[in-house]
Amino acid sequence: MQWLTDIIYNHSALQAVIVISVIIAAGLGLGKLKIFGISLGVTFVFFTGILAGHLGLSVDPGMLDFAQSFGLILFVYELGLKVGPGFFSSFRHGGIKLNLLCLTLILLGTATAIGLAFGMGIPMSDMVGILSGATTNTPALGAAQQTLQQIGQPSAGAALSCAVTYPLGVLGVIIAIALVRRLYTRQTDLHTAEHDDGNHTWVGEFTVLNPGIFGKTIRDVAQLTPQRFVISRLWRAGGVSIPTSETELAQGDRLLVVSTDKSASTLTMLFGEREAHHDWNKEDIDWNAIDSSLISKHIIVSRPEINGKRLGSLRLRNSYGINITRVTRAGVQLLASPALVLQLGDRLTVVGEQVAIENVEKVLGNEITDLKEPNLAAIFIGLVAGLLLGSLPIMIPGMNSPIRLGLAGGPIIMGILIGRFGPQFHLVTYTTRSANLMLRGIGLSLFLACLGLSAGADFVDTIMQAEGLTWIGTGFIITLVPSAIMLAAAMRIWHLDFGSACGMVCGAMANPMAMNYSQETTGDDAPAVSYATVYPLTMFARVIIAQVLILIFA
Repeated sequence: MQWLTDIIYNHSALQAVIVISVIIAAGLGLGKLKIFGISLGVTFVFFTGILAGHLGLSVDPGMLDFAQSFGLILFVYELGLKVGPGFFSSFRHGGIKLNLLCLTLILLGTATAIGLAFGMGIPMSDMVGILSGATTNTPALGAAQQTLQQIGQPSAGAALSCAVTYPLGVLGVIIAIALVRRLYTRQTDLHTAEHDDGNHTWVGEFTVLNPGIFGKTIRDVAQLTPQRFVISRLWRAGGVSIPTSETELAQGDRLLVVSTDKSASTLTMLFGEREAHHDWNKEDIDWNAIDSSLISKHIIVSRPEINGKRLGSLRLRNSYGINITRVTRAGVQLLASPALVLQLGDRLTVVGEQVAIENVEKVLGNEITDLKEPNLAAIFIGLVAGLLLGSLPIMIPGMNSPIRLGLAGGPIIMGILIGRFGPQFHLVTYTTRSANLMLRGIGLSLFLACLGLSAGADFVDTIMQAEGLTWIGTGFIITLVPSAIMLAAAMRIWHLDFGSACGMVCGAMANPMAMNYSQETTGDDAPAVSYATVYPLTMFARVIIAQVLILIFA
């Protein structure tokens, strides 16, 4: 068995891969266990790494630093790519309010950390680690460690203080949610009556009875209202047709219109009457059985030449006599407006005759197999661009040293920008959802395993000392107090529903475990939507704040 002992304990590339892989595999397995209905998931890899370090396992420092840095870079970049397409649009429909509340919570927590650092005599290099653990934000810890190394200070204390405060950082948000729910909410507050989602499409049937639009073209009618809509079918004199922008409306026309649910009342006034007896939004509708001459089909954009082009520039309606009613992207339904920029992987709902739809398939591709192989070149180009962006020095007045976005900030911002604007420059960034999740999972697992392994050797000794207990108590205060205050204030002062307020707090604290608890409590998707809306800004703000605190106070 000497060969096995040598492989596990003698530093080498083989030993590093084996140790880190075992830590990740064990952590992911244990992370599936539920304690009081809560599972830690990938976060348990962090604690498995701590245990391995405590048991005496170690990896060559250079290899450990590389694996930890590469894991962090891969995770935040892929996260940026995922949220990029919807990042800027999230600021509409309540997103600005959510992000402002998120920033308020971040600043409140930061102010609490600064006050406790001075009041309890905790060095800022350690307090940044406590703040990162209390807010379960490991990318912020990575940025803090990079900054500490740049100014020549040891970063081990930050990693250790993060490790001991992380567990209560996870539980503190859940405790805050449970307390506020018990003290401030009514049962009716737990569910949203209406969650405003500007992307979710809605289908309704209308009859043209408004004399003001008789004889007007659909193009002219569309200019009478700011509400966007697409007319999928037009029934007239017993026949059905696909209308174009030049089609003139007549009295008694029946229209199948795709828009958003909040536009229903406006469109009723515009057209004249809404048919309320037929629900066109049920999932079990057989669209091909509605009319004998028209069919509805989903077509996938798989041709690289279409990536980045506006839907209107393809002139599919006029060229082929079809109508595109909806575009589904990453599980979100978008209204098929002419200005919509198409991306590889978009799924278009096309209505028309069989022959016409087959011709449209040739234009868009509709070859799913072409999308299964990710464009790895674009991924690595984005990583390089993100690292270069993260290394740029940014001078802030009043500070002697510049700040940098670092290994966490640069890649996530570049991922957001490429995810949003890459298709307009014909940069193919599409990856399947499973591929994106795998890359993110690999990156986060590598980072957490290496982070735990580096902190594990001194973990138990630290929590047994007065200093460690002070860190744990301080971190719990930073987690619980600001979260409870902002959760109650968001509901009572800014009138957010309970689910949206929980999602905002969980996003601001970068705590997906608490978000899952919120969803189970409310029974709807409001926490997840709010969480996704504020998460990118949270990551960016936390990374910058961690560096600023060190450069000012360390």
